[in-house]
Amino acid sequence: MTIKFLTFTFNVHSQPYARRNPPTVMKIEQFEDKNLAQFSYILMSDAEIAVIDPARDPKPYEEYAMLHDAKITAIIETHPHADFVSGHLELSEAKQTPIYVSSKLGATYKHTPFNHGDELKIGNLTLRALETPGHSPDSISVLVLDENGKEQAVFTGDALLLGDVGRPDLRETVGHETSSRDQLARQMYHTTREIFMKLPDDVLVYPAHGAGSLCGKSMSKAKSSTIGEEKATNAALQPMTQDEFVTYLTSELPFVPKYFGHAVELNRTGAPKYDSAIKKVPILGPDHKLEQEPLVIDTRPQDQFRQGHLDSSINLPDGPKFETWLGSVVWPDEPFYLIARDEDQLRELICRTASIGYEGNIRGAILTPPAAVETAPTLDLAHFKANPDHYTILDIRNTNEVKEKPIFANALAIPLPELREHLQEVPTDKPIVVHCASGYRSAVGASILTAVVEDVSVYDLGDAVTQFMPSSGQA
Repeated sequence: MTIKFLTFTFNVHSQPYARRNPPTVMKIEQFEDKNLAQFSYILMSDAEIAVIDPARDPKPYEEYAMLHDAKITAIIETHPHADFVSGHLELSEAKQTPIYVSSKLGATYKHTPFNHGDELKIGNLTLRALETPGHSPDSISVLVLDENGKEQAVFTGDALLLGDVGRPDLRETVGHETSSRDQLARQMYHTTREIFMKLPDDVLVYPAHGAGSLCGKSMSKAKSSTIGEEKATNAALQPMTQDEFVTYLTSELPFVPKYFGHAVELNRTGAPKYDSAIKKVPILGPDHKLEQEPLVIDTRPQDQFRQGHLDSSINLPDGPKFETWLGSVVWPDEPFYLIARDEDQLRELICRTASIGYEGNIRGAILTPPAAVETAPTLDLAHFKANPDHYTILDIRNTNEVKEKPIFANALAIPLPELREHLQEVPTDKPIVVHCASGYRSAVGASILTAVVEDVSVYDLGDAVTQFMPSSGQA
């Protein structure tokens, strides 16, 4: 798992500079996990550090503190995240540092309540909790004030995103407190109008996610912003009635991966130690005899999988969204074997699997075994173009994609995250052609079908789908 970081350093002073009263230096380090479009932060002042929404592996934050001869004095969780597993508990235990969370979160680990208006000091800075429900009922944001009480920055978690706000439908059945999407959308209306939009325009905005995250639907590609810029450009912050806002926020939401509820609960209780959990995953030899019941997740590229794979295995190629698709196809309590093309990739994918809390599901990690001899059929593209009605065409894109850009008029549409639960709806009286928008999801879908369908050829249209539409769209 690779996490990159970006540094923001500010000389903060609300009054004219005076030599005997130098400005406070506020340093913000943004750590980015590109695979999950997740941001975490270090806020540093006067050799004291607050870590905000840390990723699963605590080492980058520990190393940063050591490198800067600083001490981690606070760890803050803005809410129990749905899309990744946090390392807040491990970091807290390692550094004997308190975790600050909302009382509404219902955390079962040792923590310090950090509710609306509560404050803590980091060097010369004051951090103030703001209750900002809407994405979740227990969301808080962290407002940073300088030594003169001037608002400088706000860490918004998943409440205020850049160009968007957090989706309101992830806490209907999970978490210590649950709320309907309609209730949360109404709370978000008040959060945006009564909290965020009342902050000064020059306050810097640092969210927990960027473009590509499933926690919102129309995020900007920017890494940070200001309240003023968001008020001017963010669609959710434009003038509208509460009812109009609720309709906007609850319409055309992205799909919900299977692992999201699991991650919420794991973050509420605290995840096992990262390195220990990784080391528990068995690394098996290629000749190891696999059990029949668990799934086999083969992460090799599509072309290698087609040339030889284990019977009934699912091809989930290593790629930028591997974690998301793994947690969308596989249930949180479902064991599986993990296959990779080489040892480095295997170990990297175990770490990435741990970022969504699935490392305990891995029954064994293995390099390509000699028994991987099953091959995938090759589609006669010319025959398919001339005779599309001779095939059952399965479109496994997301519902909104199919609606916005239909490709084949008579295609059966079942989104990939729902395919394993709706296999009985796929007709088997004709050969089946599976497609998405550019080839990644169709490889997964075709392998899922091949594992269960007998006496019918299943073809992956792959990137040839681009020949049937003006542009490729989302993979």
